[in-house]
Amino acid sequence: MSIISAPSARSGRGTPPAASPDVPRRRHRRRGRDIALFLLLAGPNIALLAVFVYRPLLQSLQYSLLQWNVGSPIARFVGAGNYLAWLTDPSTPRVLLTTAVFTVCTVAGGMALGLWLALVLDRRLPGHTIVRTVSFAPYVLSGVAVGLLWLFIFDPRYGVLAALLNAIGLPSPDWYNSQPWPLVMLIIVYIWKNVGYVALIYLAGLQAVPHEVREAAALDGATRGQTTRRVIIPLLGHTTFFLSITTLLSSLQSFDLIQAMTRGGPVGSTTTLMYEIYQVGFVDGRAGYASAVATVLFAILLAITIVQLIVMERKVNL
Repeated sequence: MSIISAPSARSGRGTPPAASPDVPRRRHRRRGRDIALFLLLAGPNIALLAVFVYRPLLQSLQYSLLQWNVGSPIARFVGAGNYLAWLTDPSTPRVLLTTAVFTVCTVAGGMALGLWLALVLDRRLPGHTIVRTVSFAPYVLSGVAVGLLWLFIFDPRYGVLAALLNAIGLPSPDWYNSQPWPLVMLIIVYIWKNVGYVALIYLAGLQAVPHEVREAAALDGATRGQTTRRVIIPLLGHTTFFLSITTLLSSLQSFDLIQAMTRGGPVGSTTTLMYEIYQVGFVDGRAGYASAVATVLFAILLAITIVQLIVMERKVNL
């Protein structure tokens, strides 16, 4: 007598159930909804960037290859001629040096002073809220208004600074005409205007530091200064990384203070790359040449940003 055994329950293990034909359709519909939602939310921003950022950038690259003056109906293709003309211009080394000095001094000075101010404002002092507001206020003011105000302060004859220097027996420098004082004046005003922004970002980073970290450092016998140098500042690495990029890009593109205070003078001593683009393009009308200088500035900004992203991010993530 033969015995026929029932199929084991384990015999079906490992065999996946047949996929429902509706599963791929649901996935396809879900993906379509995700794409439609993305285009709905990001589409307007992408369109604005394409029209007002990328399109002018591409047009600037095109114009940099042309010899074209503003208002002229004729444009002649010169290839790299505008770039060669800028590289061989005797004033180019001076403009690059001025740009480098202005950028390094404003970025380093602004970040150092902003960090110090943030450390002061982080303490629970009487009226600290008002002091924070007053410190940030110059950042939102018009650059032209700030420049005109400080011109009266720096006036070597009747300015407030001249009166203070004369009160202690010191003469006032000729901030307007005697080099290097015009550039020094611009650096001081730029730092004063933007230090509130740096302090505000650093203050947000300080308030994100856990109190347990400071208490642990105090229990180990660290002084306030040692805690700041060896504990707090290293923990602000991401904040410093962010500020180094934003302040550097802002400094390289500074224009309003230079236009209001010195207009690139005297004798071009305060002319930066950004101001040279304005001077050549809108005053002299050499649109092709100005586009070439703008492209050079864009390349410098892009290269510096990439270096910062690679080098500083590695240090932050160590």
